[in-house]
Amino acid sequence: MAAVSPQPRPAAPPAALHDRALADLRFIRETMEGVAFTTFSGRGLVVIGAFALLAGVAAEAQPTAARWLLVWLTLAAGLPLLSGPARKFALGLAPSVVAGALLTAALARAGLYSLLPGLWLLLYGAGVVSGGSFSVRAVPVMGVVFMILGALALLAPPVYGTAFLAAGFGGLHIVFGVLIARRYGG
Repeated sequence: MAAVSPQPRPAAPPAALHDRALADLRFIRETMEGVAFTTFSGRGLVVIGAFALLAGVAAEAQPTAARWLLVWLTLAAGLPLLSGPARKFALGLAPSVVAGALLTAALARAGLYSLLPGLWLLLYGAGVVSGGSFSVRAVPVMGVVFMILGALALLAPPVYGTAFLAAGFGGLHIVFGVLIARRYGG
């Protein structure tokens, strides 16, 4: 019996351009979803936290509420200007910062300095949740923890205000900075 050779199959037509483009977009999207992205440098957060702890000590030593406020405002004014992805985060944070600045001026004018720690922590946390929504999970979680700390500061006796600020802007930045540096590098 003679060997039967199979008939060659006709070649499949090449995929349409739009099908290849959709496949490429699907691949890019799946790749991007698998990549951890953070706008924060973990080491940078630790440095910010260390400065906030020092500011807490300096603020607590001030003889007047106005000078206490000046210490915290000096710390905030000394933070670096951001560029690139961090700039996008800062733009997400900006509405909370603007609201906080206006409320700070109004509360300070009314002599209600005791409300500032809770207000700052709460608004900063809200801004971090918003600005960090497209970052690694730790960033919006950090924002939620700031919001919880802010709510507690608003309900606590005013004498603990500086401690809440130091715990939040100092302690939380350090803890989450170390976490981000270990898990995501930098």
